[in-house]
Amino acid sequence: MDAELPLRDIHLPAAISWWPPAPGWWMLLVLVLVAVLLVWWWQRRKAALRVRIAALAEWGVLMEAFQREQNVNQLVQGLSVLLRRVSLSYYPREEVAGLSGEAWLRYLDDAHSLSQPNGFSEGVGRLLLVGPYQQQIDGDALALHALCGEWLVRLPGLKAVR
Repeated sequence: MDAELPLRDIHLPAAISWWPPAPGWWMLLVLVLVAVLLVWWWQRRKAALRVRIAALAEWGVLMEAFQREQNVNQLVQGLSVLLRRVSLSYYPREEVAGLSGEAWLRYLDDAHSLSQPNGFSEGVGRLLLVGPYQQQIDGDALALHALCGEWLVRLPGLKAVR
């Protein structure tokens, strides 16, 4: 037993590489990405719904104030401001902020398909151009209120919410 045996030393296998990851890690990555996208989508949807609900509530408040005070100028001015604020909240600022006059009315017509095609640029919506600046308004403020309400109801759920 004193004789030396020709034994070799123990060799360890090569270290396991971290790349490519196991299939379980790929599935986890996909699940995390899907979860992040769902949370992002849900937040945008909630923001869009909050804007729509707040806009419709303010629209109703404008009508209540009109029924109490019968002030047509106040109603037209309030609707004009409300549509502008909602548009700035809903759509990209670069697309909406610079619009005025006929371009603003065409934008309101084109933003949603309404029951009255061109209701803003050719119909009662023209009150938004001159109404806030006149002492006496000649036009149907209730029809304008209804047209603006339809425009608010048709706000898309996820369109360009900031």
